[in-house]
Amino acid sequence: MFKAELIRNKGPWKGIDDVEIAVAEYIDWFNHRHRHGEIGMVPPVEYEEQHYGENPVVETTETREPSLH
Repeated sequence: MFKAELIRNKGPWKGIDDVEIAVAEYIDWFNHRHRHGEIGMVPPVEYEEQHYGENPVVETTETREPSLH
């Protein structure tokens, strides 16, 4: 989907900088404004916030990653 919607449809690209900016904008749109049908027509960020609001992560000493410091 990414390749079809962005790379092919929005080109031709003048250089790598243009592609990098377009990719960042696409990712922002996809995560914050794109309504996804598989998760109830809400953006992925909204769905994730709702999920963690209803299912808080409980961190215990067994689940934490060991520190390298």
